[in-house]
Amino acid sequence: MQLSSKGVVLDYLREKKFSTVLDAPSGNGWLASGLAGRATFDGVDLYATASGYRHIWMHDLDLPLPADCGSYDLICCCEGIEHVGNPLMLLRNFFRRLPAGGLLVVTTPNVWFPQARLQYFLRGFFPSFPCLTGKIIPGTHMHITPWSWPQLYLYLKLAGFTQMELVPEPMSKAKHLHEHLLAIPARLYCRGRLRKARTDEEKSFWQTAASEASLLGRHLIVVARKT
Repeated sequence: MQLSSKGVVLDYLREKKFSTVLDAPSGNGWLASGLAGRATFDGVDLYATASGYRHIWMHDLDLPLPADCGSYDLICCCEGIEHVGNPLMLLRNFFRRLPAGGLLVVTTPNVWFPQARLQYFLRGFFPSFPCLTGKIIPGTHMHITPWSWPQLYLYLKLAGFTQMELVPEPMSKAKHLHEHLLAIPARLYCRGRLRKARTDEEKSFWQTAASEASLLGRHLIVVARKT
């Protein structure tokens, strides 16, 4: 995860109120370190080597969360959901661990940006999601599940979450002029669907889908609530 993306997540959360946090996966502990003193942190990670957590479990997120995990005001899944094969189970586990009004933050690479679509057209594989034949080693950090704003929105909705928000960041901008040009058809399509939207939820979804962060960004920071 880029330092600029981490900075946006930290700045966003500094404006929120919470007292207990589950960081899953906790990685090197950058989230607990960046928000030290703001809340009590628990962590879940395949290797569980980070410090600064009240409890940290060495655990595979393709399995249900540890039974002794508690309830949390905030759950952060930063650069984790692309590594799991059962993301809906994971999101439903998160949903159950949040109270009403609880917040979930998910970050992951975005495969909807134009160059990714072009590479998929030419090779059949998205950037950072290569063919893993001969390299499949369970328990390692393999990118196996690609995500875009529509796909992540769908899974969050199925898990019970509402009020999904895509947070802009420095990686939301295109790097090359041709990416702006390649994004035009998708932008026009999303805007057309926005004009035909009948509910506030549809309007919000298509407005976000047509945004730079959705169409041009190489990375997604998505926030959802349990209401």
